[in-house]
Order: sequence, then structure tokens, then C-alpha cells
Amino acid sequence: MSLVPENLLTLTEAARAIRLGETTSVEIVEECLARIDSGDTALQAFVSIDATGGLARAAELDALAIAGQWQGPLHGIPVAIKDIVDVAGWPTAAGMSAESVAATTGRSQPASDDARLVAWLRQAGAVILGKTVTTAFACFDPPPTRNPHNLECTPGGSSSGSAAAVAAGMCFAAIGSQTGGSITRPAAFCGVAGAKPSLGRVPCAGVVPISEHLDHPGPIARCVTDLAVMLDVLIGHDPTDPTSRHTSPPNLVASLAGPLGSLPRLGRLAGLFDDLAEDPARSSLDQAVSAWESAGAKISHPQLPAGFDELLDHHAVVLVAGLTANHQSYHAAHSRAYPPGLASLISQGLEYPLTRFIAARRHQLRMKKEILSCFDDCDVLVCPAATGPAPDSSTTGNPAMNAPWSYTGLPTVSFPIGGDDDGLPLAVQLVGRPDGEAGLFRAAAWCEDAWAAAQSS
Repeated sequence: MSLVPENLLTLTEAARAIRLGETTSVEIVEECLARIDSGDTALQAFVSIDATGGLARAAELDALAIAGQWQGPLHGIPVAIKDIVDVAGWPTAAGMSAESVAATTGRSQPASDDARLVAWLRQAGAVILGKTVTTAFACFDPPPTRNPHNLECTPGGSSSGSAAAVAAGMCFAAIGSQTGGSITRPAAFCGVAGAKPSLGRVPCAGVVPISEHLDHPGPIARCVTDLAVMLDVLIGHDPTDPTSRHTSPPNLVASLAGPLGSLPRLGRLAGLFDDLAEDPARSSLDQAVSAWESAGAKISHPQLPAGFDELLDHHAVVLVAGLTANHQSYHAAHSRAYPPGLASLISQGLEYPLTRFIAARRHQLRMKKEILSCFDDCDVLVCPAATGPAPDSSTTGNPAMNAPWSYTGLPTVSFPIGGDDDGLPLAVQLVGRPDGEAGLFRAAAWCEDAWAAAQSS
């Protein structure tokens, strides 16, 4: 059973239609709510839905549009928020409970303020439609959410509900977060697009922390251009957030509208990206790379730096150490409240010697420098977005294709490139230089268009 509608508008198309008066925000919000009403009992993408508030805000935005008072690039667009992100007046349960979030973060419940990224979405005209399911504290225990392409399969995690809701047409974009593979992998499994920005470019203030050395909020949407619209709103400096960095605004949409300059140079990665990928993922990537080469892209094969094969083990240490530091006090008194996977990770973290964490952090800092050599002869790196198609719902899938980029903090964009023999989506992941979102998005948009042209010829 599939819950993926045909001929869905993209965010960009819907925003244009509102601007031209071809539709209204109320009509678009009503369509999303109708799909939620008819499909979310089976899909279970949402924790909560604010139908009344969403329609009221849509009506306000329609009145402003009539008056010529456009709020921004997301004027009237329904967006969903992963339930580790604070929305003022709503509880943040992070896949467990509002009590556990309050105890581990020290923040009031319900949330007293919007997370900074939610405030920026509102300023850009977005309609906050509801909060989406996350795995427990954005880790690995399977969620109730199902994959809209096949309800027997996982949507991935931890941004499970966000990816499923976008794919099922229940919103036009959603906020996810990634510490290992939690934006890219669910987007890949659900057949939509995902973007993980460079570390520190989207503020984490108001987002439940997992590990501050790895946490990346970011968007899930239907195509590369939609992701660009979202990231132009989300990237910025927050002086209240110690992990937020001062960087220049990327103006991604403007860069996509300008001339390409030259055809992209793509670096096809091997090593663990071939070793751990399943046959369908490798085959689909090879077909896409061949299509891009035929369209004029230059293909190279960069060598991964020495020690890269140790990365996944060190990533796990940094993730688990950060997670444990945030949870050790609450876990000590409420261990039975934790699901088994999360509880096991915290138990591991409590046993880690400090020297193990320091060794992992040293390796992480070295890889952040040495991975840059892979860009000597290319503009972006290319690898599978997931190890294969979505597995069954007993797991959230393997984050091995994504964890290296959370670890090194490099920006990524993923989008679908066909499916396997059972019709489950497969996707590609493009990786850019640090703070190189503009060049990454130009290459990704070109690749998305060239792939579509190859499939239609």
C-alpha cells in the first residue's frame, strides 16, 4: 500500500501559485490537512496537528497577500517541525515525554519560546502545521511511523515523521535534524530530498541536543530548489547559541537562478561507501554518474584520507559521549523509561574512559582537515544517500553513508534517483566543502535536472 500522492506541487510551485493568485494559503493548508486526516492513522507521521491555528494563520496570510504585504519566500506554505524542536505553547517530547525533555535540557514545558529556526520560518511566512514523530531522543529505536511507499518498511530515523509527511503530501517541507544520518537517510528512504548544512550554520538553540559536536538541524522537502528556499531562511547566526557560527548568508536561490559557470566536477567516492553499500544503491549511483558524465560533468575518483576507515567507530564514541552527558542524571533515576536502544547507548557511554572520547575528538578534528584533499580535483563528492532501500520497520536503517559528513561537518544534499525492483526509493548524496552550500546546491540542481532529462529521453 502506497500513501504517496501523484503530481504533488513542490514548495516552489505552491509559493508561486499563491503569489500569482492561482490558489490561497487556506486552500493549500486544507489540502494538507485532508491528506493527514485520510492517511496519518496508517502513516503515523505526526505527534500533533494544529489544524485550527494553521487555518487561522493561513487566512491571515491570505489577507496580507491581498494587501500586497508579502511576508517572505514561505508566505502561506505549510511546514512541519520535528518534535525535538521547540514551538512556543507546544510540548516538546522528543519521542519520549515532555517531562524527560524538561529534565535533560532545563527548558520549560510546554515550550515558552520558539526555537530560533522556528521563529525565522514564521518570519518568512511559513504556516507551522504540526510536530512530527522522532525516534526517542533522536536515536535508533524504531518509531511508530511507517514508510509511505510501503507501510511494512521503515521511513528511517530519526527524522522519521518529517520525511514521511513530506513524501505523503501532508506538508511541503519539514524540519529534521542529523547527528548521524537522520536527515539524509529518512529522505532517501521516503523518496524526497534532504539537506544537512555545514556544522553550526543553522542554530541549535531550542533544539533538544544529542551531541553538540555533531548536531545539525536542516530541511526535508521535495526537490533541491525547495531545499534552497528553506536553507536561505534557516541559515544565520544566533548569538544565544554557542554552537552557532558567523558565516555569510548563502543566497542559495539566487545562486541557482544565475549562470552555472561551468559543468560540475564530481568526485565519486569508493572505500567504505562501496564496501557498505548494497547492490541496488551502488548500481543506481553508477547509472546516475554515467548519466552526468554523458551530460558533460567531469568525473574523478578521490582517495579517502588515511584513517577514514576508523571514522564510524570514532563517530559512535562522539555521539554516545554527548548523549550520555545530556542524559546521565535523568537516566540514573528513570532508566526504565528509556527504550532499549537508547538505554543501551547511555549504558555504553557511562563506561567510556575519558581517553577514548579525547582520541575520537582528535580523530574528528584531523578528518575535518584531511577530507579537504578529496576536493583537489572536484567541486563536490558523490556517494549513496543510504546503504540501500528502506529495510523493514524493525530498524531505522544503517547511517554509514551519512555519519562521515555529520562527523566532518560538511554540507550535503540528497535527492531520489529511481528505485529498486520493489519500487522502494534510492537516492544520491552530494557533499560540499565547508560552508560551500552555494556551490553544492548549484551542482546538485544541475545533477537533479540532468538525471531527470536522462530518464525522460
